Amino acid sequence: MLTVAALYHFARLPDPAARQAPLLDLCRQGGLCGTLLLAPEGINGTIAGPRDAVLAVLDHIRAWPGFGSLAWKESAALTPPFGRMKVRLKAEIVTMGQPDVDPAAAVGRYVAPSDWNALISAPDVAVIDTRNDYEVQIGTFRDAIDPGTKSFREFPAWWADNAHRFEGKRIAMFCTGGIRCEKSTNFLMSQGVDEVYHLQGGILRYLEEVPESDSAWQGECFVFDQRVSLTHGLAQGRHGMCHACRRPLAPEDRDRPEYEEGVCCHRCAGEYTDADRARFRERQRQFDRDA
Repeated sequence: MLTVAALYHFARLPDPAARQAPLLDLCRQGGLCGTLLLAPEGINGTIAGPRDAVLAVLDHIRAWPGFGSLAWKESAALTPPFGRMKVRLKAEIVTMGQPDVDPAAAVGRYVAPSDWNALISAPDVAVIDTRNDYEVQIGTFRDAIDPGTKSFREFPAWWADNAHRFEGKRIAMFCTGGIRCEKSTNFLMSQGVDEVYHLQGGILRYLEEVPESDSAWQGECFVFDQRVSLTHGLAQGRHGMCHACRRPLAPEDRDRPEYEEGVCCHRCAGEYTDADRARFRERQRQFDRDA
């Protein structure tokens, strides 16, 4: 059984490039796979492998100045959920495109999973899902508002167009692991919203700690690795993935006429050129040959 650790931490990282090679070397020495993103605002990513090696990397990061309170969420996998190990340099560890947003300075009020149901059932609370549209399609909290954004970068514009809908409301926000809410709650506070809350540890911690019999969650939670989706207790879900557009697919979606393994699904059937599809078919032929 492999340990999977999802992590993020906002803290000043003056020279991310100097951290890149030593961190990658340590991950590879431990036989880990996954992706870690480094930026001046902090670190974000998921790693998987033997538990001792995962903990060694986490200890290494926690030794950096300002990173001593780094936390992570653990789950398990029977097979490696990533193909290889990468440590990348980015401008932001989660891209919002708002240079004045600073989660290290202030964020919304954390709400523990055990208290989340009571908050979101209050009549004066609006619940907003900050994830991408394809993530929302396979699961979300009951009565949550879906902004319909294709990327997190679109959220500020959506808020500008819709802020009037939430006058007099308290705002409760959630995402997969919490990182997008760190930025979105800081953003809403900068826009003058007084009472902003977010789910501590994100959907993953909620699914881990709240029994299914008491849950307000409906469906499955998309994750950005080869497990594709998780359910209550962080058990692997039923969804697969379209390897052309990287969107989740339910088993019945593979029976739709638009689906071609490795080439397209009903969601991306009109999004690629013939040249793209020819390239995808060749990639799939090589995969089938090597399997």
